[in-house]
Amino acid sequence: MAYVSKSATYNNVWALPNRIYINPIALMIGTAAFILIFYNYSFWAKGYEIFSDHITQFHILVLAMLSLMVAVFSIFGSSKTLKPFLAFILILSSISSYYMDNLGVIIDRDMVQNIVTTTVTESKHFITFEFVFQVLIWGVLPAIVVFWFKLRTRTFLHAALVNAGLFLLCLTLTVGLLLTNFKTYSSVARQRKDFLGSHQPGAALVGTIRYAKMVLQTQDITVATLGMDAKKGPLLASAKKPVLSLIVIGETARSQNHSLNGYARETNPELANKSIISFKDVNSCGTATAVSLPCMFSNFDRQSYSYKNGISNENVLDVLQHAGVNVAWWDNNTGDKKIAARVKSRKFTNMSNVEFCSSGECDDGIFQQYVAEFAKTITEDTVLVLHLIGSHGPTYYLRYPDAYENFKPACNTAEFKDCTPEEITNSYDNTIFYTDHILAQTIDLLSKQDNLLTSMVYVSDHGESLGENGLYLHGAPYFMAPETQTKVPMVVWMSPEYQKQFGIDQSCIAQQADQTMSHANLFHSVLGMLDIQTTMRKEKLDIFSKCKAQNGLSNHA
Repeated sequence: MAYVSKSATYNNVWALPNRIYINPIALMIGTAAFILIFYNYSFWAKGYEIFSDHITQFHILVLAMLSLMVAVFSIFGSSKTLKPFLAFILILSSISSYYMDNLGVIIDRDMVQNIVTTTVTESKHFITFEFVFQVLIWGVLPAIVVFWFKLRTRTFLHAALVNAGLFLLCLTLTVGLLLTNFKTYSSVARQRKDFLGSHQPGAALVGTIRYAKMVLQTQDITVATLGMDAKKGPLLASAKKPVLSLIVIGETARSQNHSLNGYARETNPELANKSIISFKDVNSCGTATAVSLPCMFSNFDRQSYSYKNGISNENVLDVLQHAGVNVAWWDNNTGDKKIAARVKSRKFTNMSNVEFCSSGECDDGIFQQYVAEFAKTITEDTVLVLHLIGSHGPTYYLRYPDAYENFKPACNTAEFKDCTPEEITNSYDNTIFYTDHILAQTIDLLSKQDNLLTSMVYVSDHGESLGENGLYLHGAPYFMAPETQTKVPMVVWMSPEYQKQFGIDQSCIAQQADQTMSHANLFHSVLGMLDIQTTMRKEKLDIFSKCKAQNGLSNHA
């Protein structure tokens, strides 16, 4: 009998099974089918809903999608690229399916832009235990299996010919299957973009490609000047005191949860006692910060705004500087998205402050001390932008101090599945409650500046979904976004002395509170409020134009 050492026996027990040789085409088809079946819960659910009376047509569409996936995979079918590509697709699909199936988030071009431009501080809250578990089980583990297989050896020429043939065959099959009822499929594609947007990994791949194309096309753009004719009008020029106007940009605050706008809960108790105007029907330019923020400061409306238009033109902050106004941007969020590229800026994230930054991030109370100190130094007309962290999710509970947990019980985790709908709403409403305090505190601070003419404009960048119809957070494509993501609060406050100097009739402005407005009003209203004369200002979009003394304010259509 041959002697077998204990160590050899131990090694054999733990040795991996012999690797199996597999045909590359079989690996492509198998991986595509695996992804289509196990990573597309939302796609299947929407498909069975849409084709409830025509299930066979849906199954034909599924076969067409499978064929198209194999065609795409065949492009990377060489022995050196196939397994890395399939591993990448498996991990990507596990990530995108998690957010689609659990939060209703569609990974389109704008969402990819939002992901790319986010910060580590923001993104870490999305890396939950459940997310990591899904990526490990449904992403990393299948990727390891793909690498475990051995591909049957083919010559380069043979592989190229086979892959080209497979690509053409699958593409032809895809077209043929779609042509069996092209009218229906094209109609569904036009009317239910959310359906195709739920397909993994198709939506994420298309979104990434579109984003890359958008960025590559704008690499060598020169920023065009804007409003070089801007100057201070006589009302501003004749002021005996410097002006300090704050533009406060909220984060993820939706209009529907503001008691100022009719919400049943008292989320704005402090602002309700201030002499403010709350505009109740304001539409955002986008559903994510990366789009809405640069859009609202630009001179474009939602229909004409694009990433290219945004980065290739100066914005309202530049126009103010051209007019001789001192401009500064202070940020407690994910950055200025290049809006403040040509003005003084300062970051307030991750500061060493025990009172406001105990969690490693700062809540918006961090601004107050610095605004007070800044106000004492002002000797020239100034516009200060405060970019709040506001109601940024999913960790709503980190956006307010414990003393402002007014609505209980609150959701104190980023895992929404561990919270009830009531707890999620309570936590979100607490962020609105705290922002109300910050804005009221800011107004109190501005009211005490006897050496300055003060005003404040507050508007949020976009809203938020709190689980309605299975949607959470924000970033839904605008065509399908609910109003909870597109309706935002906007508040204006002006000191009595400011109103007098600029001849502003506040009661007249209040009459516009119920009118439909949008982010497009911000550019022109800021110029109008400050009496900046320029051909860039459009009177019809300036909410102050009809309520302001006209002696000195030049109107431009």
